[in-house]
Amino acid sequence: MPTHALTQQNFDQTIARGAIVLVDFWASWCGWCTRFAPIYEESASQHPEILHTTVDTEAEQALTAAAQITSLPTLLGFRDGLLVYTKLGFQTAAELEDAVQNIQWMDMDEVRRERGIQHAEPAATAGQVAPARGAGLAAGPARYGWPGLKLG
Repeated sequence: MPTHALTQQNFDQTIARGAIVLVDFWASWCGWCTRFAPIYEESASQHPEILHTTVDTEAEQALTAAAQITSLPTLLGFRDGLLVYTKLGFQTAAELEDAVQNIQWMDMDEVRRERGIQHAEPAATAGQVAPARGAGLAAGPARYGWPGLKLG
């Protein structure tokens, strides 16, 4: 799955509607950003269940300022609309994969408790059951097992 560009106009609704959304803040003049881009794109291909997005900091200066981005590249990870991961600087493919796995396995009930956030279940429409959200693996295939588990 390709990455998607975010703007100030679509940022909030994109974060709110995705179970897991990664946001890569980058600039064309940033050497580390250009090195990270193919790693990030490969992650998008490997994890189609996760929305991989990008913000061009030169074109989206107001959004970059609102997000308080001070270093490039910066990767933000959101789950269920909550910021759960921030990494400044370059990441290797293994580091990014580790971050993805940790975000997928987060106990979101615990995250909400720590932050004092009441969890509101989405309202069910007529004849439908509201989807369960909370602790455990995020939506998508469970391909890798528990974070930190080393096989072989």
